[in-house]
Amino acid sequence: MTGGAPSLRRATNIFRLYRRATKKAGLPPGTLVFTGEKKVENVSIRLIEYNESDFREKDILDMAECAELKGTGTVKWINVKGIHHMETIEKLGRIFDIHPLVLEDIVNVEQRPKMEDFEDYLFIVMKMHHYDDESGDVSVEQVSLIVTHDCVITLQEKDDDLFDKIRERVRTFKGKTRKMGVDYLAYALIDAIVDSYFVILDKMGEETERLQDELVANPTPETLHEIHRMKRNMLFMRRSVWPLREAIGALRKGESDLMSQQIDIYLMDVYDHTIQVIDTVETLRDMVSGMLDIYLSSMSNKMNETMKVLTIIATIFIPLSFVAGVYGMNFEGMPELGWSLGYPLVLTGMATAGAIMLIWFRKRKWI
Repeated sequence: MTGGAPSLRRATNIFRLYRRATKKAGLPPGTLVFTGEKKVENVSIRLIEYNESDFREKDILDMAECAELKGTGTVKWINVKGIHHMETIEKLGRIFDIHPLVLEDIVNVEQRPKMEDFEDYLFIVMKMHHYDDESGDVSVEQVSLIVTHDCVITLQEKDDDLFDKIRERVRTFKGKTRKMGVDYLAYALIDAIVDSYFVILDKMGEETERLQDELVANPTPETLHEIHRMKRNMLFMRRSVWPLREAIGALRKGESDLMSQQIDIYLMDVYDHTIQVIDTVETLRDMVSGMLDIYLSSMSNKMNETMKVLTIIATIFIPLSFVAGVYGMNFEGMPELGWSLGYPLVLTGMATAGAIMLIWFRKRKWI
């Protein structure tokens, strides 16, 4: 990795954010413009419908099929993967009577995590993080939830997600999901995303410990690049978790009929987990910031050690160079020029002088 790679990456990310923002410049409110990067080739829609006794699961080819699902007396979970297809999002808005500004927020993937109450439905925006074990980078995906009286709609950018365990619980009748309503399903989805933060932070904590050991043993310029990468990942986590605390708090304190009183204790648990994530993020941020100081101190110490060795070598050779310089002057009348033992005597004197200085340096604990 070259020295300018992190700076170049940050500049590229800033340019992407600027470019995404300019896509909507001058357009009227409610205009659907996808501001992210296309992460799946085709949009897929998966329906899970259940109650305590029945269950069915199927793929939906067209969002228009969802119009037939209203009023069936079951809990519906519609999961949309791929939000770059504007026609699908528009059909979703027409079928479920979703406000155009909400649809605009769904396709604008730079949204801040939030919760909005529209009486007939709740709109929740969250950030799902994916950790790359090879590079150590963290990618962010926006997940939007729309909670109605009998339906939960999740809209994602990517194929892979964290909801497989919830699907399995619904299929196999494990846990309370089949016995509860849409509010419990919404809680389970939110809880899955929040719990995934602990997994990522655990991996970041292990990487932080490894970097600390490397800083003490043998810091390199690559170590500095990894520290900057860790700081960037922490920034992503912080941007996702701090607003989420407010959103979950608003969900608890809200008076919406869509969230029953029995769900409040579960939301309180998610809120506590969010606080724990925030505390962990702040702790790791402080540790990473401290590692930058440790790196600079370590590099300064290494330079001091190098300069110390060079200074000792130069100090030893200064008197030796003086003697060699004196006897390097080609004057005829110099003493001892004709003495056969002059050359070995001078070399012996120079070696003795060097040894005396080394002994003195060691006695002063300079080496």
